[in-house]
Amino acid sequence: MTANRREILRLLGLGGGAALVSGAALAADLPSLVLKSTPVTSEPLVPLAPVPAAPVAAPAAPLGIDPQLFARAKAALDRHGPSLRHRDRIGIADFSKASRESRFHIVDVASGQVESHFVAHGRGSDVSHTGFLEHFSNDFGSNATSNGAYSTGDFYHGKYGLSMKVNGLDWSNSNALDRAIVVHQAWYAEADMIGAHGKLGRSEGCFAFGRNSHFEVMRSLGEGRLIFADKLA
Repeated sequence: MTANRREILRLLGLGGGAALVSGAALAADLPSLVLKSTPVTSEPLVPLAPVPAAPVAAPAAPLGIDPQLFARAKAALDRHGPSLRHRDRIGIADFSKASRESRFHIVDVASGQVESHFVAHGRGSDVSHTGFLEHFSNDFGSNATSNGAYSTGDFYHGKYGLSMKVNGLDWSNSNALDRAIVVHQAWYAEADMIGAHGKLGRSEGCFAFGRNSHFEVMRSLGEGRLIFADKLA
């Protein structure tokens, strides 16, 4: 066996058995071996369709707040953002609930932390004094609560001591400033009224709080934040 033939057998890995292969057979097999080693042209790659991103879930309502009402308040925050100085905390008044329930919520938007207080509604919204708000009104002389978005305004000293003005931002409460609808403290909004009567007293359309709650609300909201008031059904 020539040196060239032995080298070919070594490269093909035939080892000692290569002595049984004739030169003619080896020569005959070489073309097929060369063909088998020819690279196969691959088909062009088809790009995979992009995988759609999973939908981002809406933030859950903070504990104790109806999700539908919270969604309305968040929508109001987005809608009236340019009119607000601060967007970190909002006040939400849930007038679906009776006045014996802590239905005014101060929400930290980032953390979802909630602080809740009793708040009175207007006598014109509850003529029979059932403890439930029956309807809203934006009319002068109605003594009723108005629903919608408010921005908190200046502090001032008035009939009930330190109070805070609010500005109506929607058609449903646009007369708030001229009606002197404010945040103030009142004896009839103290929690002991619930123990004695099962409900709070009524305001003339203002957001009236007991003394301790009043100062907490004033401190937490300050000037330039959103209050959203509404009821569900």
